Amino acid sequence: MKYRKNGSYYQLRLERDEEIIPALEQFVRKLKLKSGIVIGLGAGSELELGCYDLKTKKYHRRHFPGEYEICSLVGNIAWSEKDPVLHLHAVISNRRLTTYSGHLFAGRVAATCEIAIIPGSEKIQRRLEPDSGLKLLQL
Repeated sequence: MKYRKNGSYYQLRLERDEEIIPALEQFVRKLKLKSGIVIGLGAGSELELGCYDLKTKKYHRRHFPGEYEICSLVGNIAWSEKDPVLHLHAVISNRRLTTYSGHLFAGRVAATCEIAIIPGSEKIQRRLEPDSGLKLLQL
């Protein structure tokens, strides 16, 4: 990964074959970011997306083998106790320009992944809320 501070935000370029989420978690730890907004695009492979079912309190997951455009990557940065949590959603597209979207669980960079992170000034935590079964932002 390469990055540069650009005014009030960071511009990142993830390298080919980097795991997207672990690379971003490492960046958050290294720079000791308290919270933030994530915006990105690029190309990915071996992506896994999901959609949450509130009734069963489980994610329906789908694996996407091969390479896809990452048309949009958006999310936020918070913490669950001592661990950073990147809550990311993605829209991906195949060669036929068919799109799929959902919560991003995993994926590797295919060619590049260009990401902007706008850091927050306050540390934000996530905690499990039983009604939803999700770790929600504590605001």
